[in-house]
Amino acid sequence: MKKYVIFFTGNSGSGKTYFIKNLLPKNTFHILKSATTRQMRSNETDGCEYYFRDEKYFTKTKFATYLWANEAFWSPGQLKWLYGVPEFEILNNIGKHMVYDVIEPKYVREMIEWFKKNKLNRIYDFKTIYFVPSENNKKIINKRVNMPNDQEVRQNNTCLPIDFLRANLNIDFLVKCSKEETIIPHKLTRFLLRLSKTK
Repeated sequence: MKKYVIFFTGNSGSGKTYFIKNLLPKNTFHILKSATTRQMRSNETDGCEYYFRDEKYFTKTKFATYLWANEAFWSPGQLKWLYGVPEFEILNNIGKHMVYDVIEPKYVREMIEWFKKNKLNRIYDFKTIYFVPSENNKKIINKRVNMPNDQEVRQNNTCLPIDFLRANLNIDFLVKCSKEETIIPHKLTRFLLRLSKTK
């Protein structure tokens, strides 16, 4: 049976991280971590949420996905917010089911193409979950904004139906997830439970 890479897609504050921490079957998936040059927030730990690195790291490391998040707002002297999943993060965990938490569908496509290029699609299939933003999504985002251009970057990185079309991606499951309300289709619950038995 093939292993799976499951892409958790949705705008900032849509419940992806909450789902991963609280509702994903335990000890079943490797959560892929990105490297980033952005500043570490007070609730973050290097090697846990992200690998916090400098720009030089991004010039010498091979990545499966690569994103310059604040490119549209950047000016000389500012910190570049670079993100990317290092190839070793995947290669060191081949044979495990994996989860990738990402906003924009085009980076889902980028990673799928990396798997194909490295012939890993022979042992992996892919599923995409779209997290529908809750009604208080804007309030959640505003609470998280704590760096220059943070608000603009979050608004610029979109996850809309048109973004999936542009990336030639299907949405396999729709989820609405928050502390107040969680709606998970039974089909997704059964799928995750099946994978938990084949970890």
